[in-house]
Amino acid sequence: MKSLDPVLIQVPETLSTDHVLLTLPRVGDGAVLNLAIQRSLSHLQPWMAWAQTMPSVEESEAVVRRMLADFLNRQHLAYFLHERSPEGGVGRLCGGAGLMRLDWPQRRFEIGYWLAPDATGRGLASEAVHALARMAFTQLRALRVEIRTDARNLPSRAVAERCGFVLEGTLRNDMLDVNAVPCHTSIYGMVSLDELRNPSLGR
Repeated sequence: MKSLDPVLIQVPETLSTDHVLLTLPRVGDGAVLNLAIQRSLSHLQPWMAWAQTMPSVEESEAVVRRMLADFLNRQHLAYFLHERSPEGGVGRLCGGAGLMRLDWPQRRFEIGYWLAPDATGRGLASEAVHALARMAFTQLRALRVEIRTDARNLPSRAVAERCGFVLEGTLRNDMLDVNAVPCHTSIYGMVSLDELRNPSLGR
């Protein structure tokens, strides 16, 4: 039986949790993204290759438009991560999260995320990961969801563990870090919605 073309698969453009709204980037959002990167650059530089230099607003707008195109083509499902406003609506842009390395035939997806430093410590990344994993297992019928992170990135690993992802192994010298030094990659996996823990409970 022929599989469905991924561009025809329905993917939500907004995901919500108690404290987080994940929204689809839109044309014109480059300036807002640029401000979030300004707040985050030094915080992200040890881990993110794209955060080594401060982009211009025009460069951020180009990134937004590519993100939107990739989302529509189902090549990378990237969302803006907003903390909810006191009224429950869209608050300040605090980072990004999404599904990448999409293997549609095998229904295998990887979650990625980043936060501005002034938004850390409140469980926002964990809530975003929870929402993405739930969406992957329900609406996208995932058979496997992964989180891969530099083994030294303890805050990122803590997010995976809080949400119920299982450390399945560490790939030694798996990639080069931002300084072109070989580093290890910790691989966390989840194969069932039953494994997912809600990080907002008990906080």
